[in-house]
Amino acid sequence: MARQSRAPVVLLTRPAPQSQRFAQALQARLSSVQVVVSPLMQTEWLHPPLPDRTFGALILTSETGAEAAGHLRAAGTPLPETAFCVGPRTTDTARTAGFQAISADGDVHALAALIRAAHPQGPLLHIRGEDVAGNLAETLTNSGIETHSAILYAQRPCPLSPAALTLLQAEDPVLVPLFSPRSAQILAQALPPKATAPLWIVAISPAAATEAQTLTPARLAVAPHPNGGNMLQTVLQMLSADANLESGHL
Repeated sequence: MARQSRAPVVLLTRPAPQSQRFAQALQARLSSVQVVVSPLMQTEWLHPPLPDRTFGALILTSETGAEAAGHLRAAGTPLPETAFCVGPRTTDTARTAGFQAISADGDVHALAALIRAAHPQGPLLHIRGEDVAGNLAETLTNSGIETHSAILYAQRPCPLSPAALTLLQAEDPVLVPLFSPRSAQILAQALPPKATAPLWIVAISPAAATEAQTLTPARLAVAPHPNGGNMLQTVLQMLSADANLESGHL
């Protein structure tokens, strides 16, 4: 009889605070799951001069961007009260920093639609990182809403930890949630040459799933909505499906 694989270990590669939060939420729902945290990105804060304008509202497309806006406000930089945010986590972070945050509850396309529908007054300021998908400021400006960008952070690549390398060079499957297309790109670059573990990928979006194809995943699922809650649910569904298959329940 062939050896039966163990349940997959979940490998989390986001920056440490986000990975640890996701690990806690996952283990609260499924206490038996084994999780390894190996951040592939570390935040570096940047300090460029902001455009010399009075802005009507901020645009925040990540939790880290909301943190950057909070740092600016705490340092005394005058910023508008209103912040258009991509999703719930970004919105919560912006509200904690004192902004009147409005959530698009979706992706960057939903955010652009929300902003257009709001008809905001004055130019907007998009606080973002070095690497983003598309150019939201250009898209909004071309649609008649003047928007400027401020690049206030970068996510610098980190090597995989020894524990992650050991997992990836074994034979049992490893489940990896990918929260952005860039996460898939960095993981592909970080994989060791002798990586043999089958990769089970849960992608936050179709764009992330497309980038994940370079990883040759053994299984691939896409969250139905691009946020942390749906990512958690999709990871749990993949783990549950595997448990049912192994126990003979179809």
